[in-house]
Amino acid sequence: MKFLIQVVNKAKVSVNNVITGKINKGFLVFIGISHSDTKEIADKMVKKMSGLRIFSDENGKTNLALKDVCGELLLVSQFTLYADCKHGNRPGFTNAAGSEQANELYNYIIDKSKENVQIVETGVFGADMKVELINDGPFTIILNSDEIL
Repeated sequence: MKFLIQVVNKAKVSVNNVITGKINKGFLVFIGISHSDTKEIADKMVKKMSGLRIFSDENGKTNLALKDVCGELLLVSQFTLYADCKHGNRPGFTNAAGSEQANELYNYIIDKSKENVQIVETGVFGADMKVELINDGPFTIILNSDEIL
């Protein structure tokens, strides 16, 4: 599982010019799910993401987590995080989970995130989405379950 986390001042996602999710200060998280991912892995990833201390405190040090700043979450499914670019110029996506498994885990991640974060907004699984954001920093982190679990 991969989470591409961007600290944002605001972000929104829309499908067919209709906003499906919109947040202020918090994390825009692109979520990639592989064949081997499970709910147990999702639990650990959500816990790690929620606990990341990457917001600045009163001294400008990155000591505050999402809950400490009343941060919001915008979760967007993105199978392209599992692009394989090793051969040729056209990426392959065979490492990404099938849509049924990915959708189930994506919804599970949304539900788990709501246990710790008051405002959780989402994109639409499998849709052609347009994402707008204002990065803060920019500050971007990639959580890869293969590296942190």
